[in-house]
Amino acid sequence: MSKLQAQLNTVSKSLAALSKQVERISKQVDKLQPAKKAAAKRKAAPARKPAARKAAPARKPAARKAAAAGGKTVLDTVYDAIKANKKGVTVVQLKQKTKLDARQLSNALYKLSKKSQVYAKSRGLYVKK
Repeated sequence: MSKLQAQLNTVSKSLAALSKQVERISKQVDKLQPAKKAAAKRKAAPARKPAARKAAPARKPAARKAAAAGGKTVLDTVYDAIKANKKGVTVVQLKQKTKLDARQLSNALYKLSKKSQVYAKSRGLYVKK
C-alpha cells in the first residue's frame, strides 16, 4: 500500500511540473502572437476591382409583343386567352394564341391559379373560374 502511495505522489509531482511547463510555454506563445498580428496588419490585401455589372438579358420577342400590346402583361394575355373559350383551353392552344414559350406559359398559369382566376379542369386544360 505504501508503494502505491509513493507512486501516486511521484505521478502527482510530475503532473504539477508538466502543468508549470505548459503555463510557461503558453505565455511564450502569447508573447509571440501580438508580433505576428502586427506583421499581418502591415500586409494590406491587394486592391480588388469592382465587380463588372452584367447587362440585363434581352427580353424575348413574344414577351415584348405582349407587353407592348396595350400595356398588357403576360398574365393578362394568358387570362384573356382562357377567358375567350368557355369550355377551357389546352396548353398547346395557349402556346399558339399567346406565342409564349413553355416556361413563361407555365409560370403564368401557376400564378393565375394561385390568384384563383383559373383552374385546371383536367391535366393540361385550363378554365376561367
